[in-house]
Amino acid sequence: MKKTYIILALTALTAASCKKDFIDLTPKDSYTDATFYKTVDQFKQADIAAYAPLRDVLVNDYFTSEMRSDNTIYQPYPSNRGTAYLYRESISNFTNTSTNDYINAVWQHCYTGISRTNIVIERLKTTDFDAAVKAPIDGQAKFLRAFYYFKLVRLFGGVPLFLKEVTKAEDAFLPRSAADAIYNQIIADAKDAISELSAPAKFPQTGEATKGSATILLAEVYATQKKWADAETLLTTLSGMGYGLNANYADAFTPGNKNSKESLFDIQFLEGTVLGTTPNPLPFHFLPRSTNTSIITGININNSSTGGWNTPTQDLINAYEPNDKRLDASIGIVEGTYNASDLFVYSANKSVIGYTPAAGKMGVPYIKKYEHPPLIAVTGSSDNFPVYRYSDALLLLAEAQNEQGKSPLTALNTVRSRAGLPATTTADQASLRTIIAHERRVELAFENHRWNDLVRTGKAVDVMNAFGAVLKTQVNYLTPDTYNVTANKLLYPIPQPEIDLNPGRMTQNPGY
Repeated sequence: MKKTYIILALTALTAASCKKDFIDLTPKDSYTDATFYKTVDQFKQADIAAYAPLRDVLVNDYFTSEMRSDNTIYQPYPSNRGTAYLYRESISNFTNTSTNDYINAVWQHCYTGISRTNIVIERLKTTDFDAAVKAPIDGQAKFLRAFYYFKLVRLFGGVPLFLKEVTKAEDAFLPRSAADAIYNQIIADAKDAISELSAPAKFPQTGEATKGSATILLAEVYATQKKWADAETLLTTLSGMGYGLNANYADAFTPGNKNSKESLFDIQFLEGTVLGTTPNPLPFHFLPRSTNTSIITGININNSSTGGWNTPTQDLINAYEPNDKRLDASIGIVEGTYNASDLFVYSANKSVIGYTPAAGKMGVPYIKKYEHPPLIAVTGSSDNFPVYRYSDALLLLAEAQNEQGKSPLTALNTVRSRAGLPATTTADQASLRTIIAHERRVELAFENHRWNDLVRTGKAVDVMNAFGAVLKTQVNYLTPDTYNVTANKLLYPIPQPEIDLNPGRMTQNPGY
């Protein structure tokens, strides 16, 4: 009887194999390119997929947009000279080359996001959904595409401009477009996003891009282009959308206060180990390298292979005015000693205010604003990462007003007042320019704005050369070729693999 069942099974299998649809290239129980983009829910899922690369960009971008500045440095690791450490150190030191994996990862992940937005934008055009249904889907995709291209053009200059879904191999190899063409597309996408997206319906928000997200993105683009009147017009609309400052500076960063009225756009994280959670690993990256960080994290975390990056500089600590509440909310001190393996043995968590090391100990600054113990999962925290906050908008507004010869004092002093600082009263434009730049530095510290602000305001070369000269007198691990900043270093090199894959069409930036 057993043999009979086997023969019958083989006969059925043979008969089935004669049918044309036995090997179905588009099986009914799984999604494919041909079957997925059909429903509104599927397009919403595709939008979510376009958000996902933001996290991958972030875990590399703090090297390119914060550690490139005078805000942070790294903890040296002389006993481990592996390529991964050398690559990351070289970004901070201005000695990187076109083969740097961490710079190249920013490029790669931005284009992953762009590819996903292009699919949504193009395929959405072929649907018969109501316009009101299409608008938020298209608006979010266009905000994200604008954001990714804005990241690329500021870091690399002109880049390939992909605006269509790539369906053929030859479509994947475009030459670099001029930076002006990239900016024109960013502006077009951001304008569409502003018109298609709504202001937040309530607070806390969902975490999706809103009209406010697109508004501040376009305003920053205009500030970069020195179109001050256009930037001002946009920025003055945000208060009418319900945005405002939280009462306390530190409230903008706590996991319990996510997507508050101060948040214009955050990269979303959720701690945990179950399916669907997306923990933020950066709080571990930003602590001194150690086998036990429990004094800070609340649980025993070994970050000896991931920590030691984005350490606040003494130059930044000195930049805070007396009684500025943001200093204690942003920076803490880990006290301890280094062992023979160049790992830090924590002994105490101290305030940065008036800190003096205990006998036989040393203090290492760390970024405090993203540390909210006790953490539940060893893989990361629930801290969102702020991309745009309302205080950023206020300081951009102050800058735009000042550059037009208008008074920026209302916007500027709103930010200073929350920090516990006296109002600025000067009317001198040059003095205000310096004051506003200082406010942006301390208000937005460790939010990946400082390098872009230095470049945008034409101060990067002078500030970073001066900072490097002082740093070389304070530490013993920098070589003479570090911090030799020229105009060529204001852009990163085009990744060498991109040039190798597209020879003759992909040109390198000067100086690399």
